[in-house]
Amino acid sequence: MKKLISAILLSMSFTAFSQGNNYAQDYTKYNGLAMTPPMGWNSWNKFACNVNESLIKEMADAMISSGMKDAGYTYINIDDCWHGDRDEKGFIHPDPKRFPSGMKALADYIHSKGLKIGIYSDAGSMTCGGRPGSRGYEFQDALTYAEWGIDYVKYDWCNTEGLKAEGAYKTFTAALKKAGRPIILSICEWGDNQPWEWGESVGHLWRTTGDIYNCFDCVKDHGTWKAFGTMQILDMQEGLRKYAGPGHWNDPDMLEVGNGALAPNEDRAHFSMWAMLAAPLIAGNDLKNMDEETKKVLTNKNVIAINQDKLGVQALKYKDEGEFEIFFKPLENGDWAVAFLNRDKTPKDFSFDWKAHTFTDDEVSKKKFDTNNQNYKMVDLWTGKNLGTTSKPLTATIPSKDILLLRLVKTQ
Repeated sequence: MKKLISAILLSMSFTAFSQGNNYAQDYTKYNGLAMTPPMGWNSWNKFACNVNESLIKEMADAMISSGMKDAGYTYINIDDCWHGDRDEKGFIHPDPKRFPSGMKALADYIHSKGLKIGIYSDAGSMTCGGRPGSRGYEFQDALTYAEWGIDYVKYDWCNTEGLKAEGAYKTFTAALKKAGRPIILSICEWGDNQPWEWGESVGHLWRTTGDIYNCFDCVKDHGTWKAFGTMQILDMQEGLRKYAGPGHWNDPDMLEVGNGALAPNEDRAHFSMWAMLAAPLIAGNDLKNMDEETKKVLTNKNVIAINQDKLGVQALKYKDEGEFEIFFKPLENGDWAVAFLNRDKTPKDFSFDWKAHTFTDDEVSKKKFDTNNQNYKMVDLWTGKNLGTTSKPLTATIPSKDILLLRLVKTQ
């Protein structure tokens, strides 16, 4: 493989030389990828640096046996700490003790299961876990990943002193284009440099916040940086919906569903809101040892359909009463998804008169919601129950830290 990649690099250099001063790079991403939010699994939230070949194979197998592949999950993403050393020519290799068969063989195994493989690198000199970063090796790493058969790269932002985010990510995008394999690029610079303003042409998704923390409503202070609970991250999505759409998504970070700290109702609310946000659904739990409650949340096809809707519109916050919020999400076929979120520590009784709430989504979809002219059937996406139609007000009680998620289905 090293000989092949060296030959490619030599060919690229000769081409640039033969063209005189024409050194222009293509800094635009591969189009046609991630037309709906990516769905998959990532190793970090549960296993952190404790990754190896056997674990990744087990997670791929479990994605199939658990029903997650059938529900739409596709990517098996290896996060930080897979790295070994660079060789004398600068090419990266996986840790030989953790990945003795090599990354190409592992990619082949995952592809043989009908899944896709993702990998992790960093725009800086070292990854967040202290492994070799891609700074100065962007084109070599992109060629290596393409040769391995990688389908998705999460590109982090640690140890990037002196770099400008937009330029650094454009460099890696250009490297991926030169490598010649269509690969999803996940921009992971934590929203510090407003990636939503420049990321659409550069990557397929971009982190909007710092890291998620495994709690419903809290902040974890690490001293030099903070991690955020699901509700804090939800609040940070304000004002960003206009930047999301097919092929370019706001990423509020990976899911914590099934990692133990959240109660089943909190898992439901977390998963529901990520679906409403048109966020990537990247699970971060132990797929091999899921309880039934976790499996029911992660494989709820009706909720997933809200996330994967081809219109690709992120939900709008329609009403905010502090601990009680209402979100609307227009869907491709004229239906709507509506979420009534109770963030409070006590149950919430409410009544919602649909006919009194008419609006147009002027910011993004231009869709009008008006039940005076169009009636809808109300379907509870967690129970599957038909709750009647919007011809009458909806009256319900939502338990503490829980959600009522509806699909409003057009009637004749």
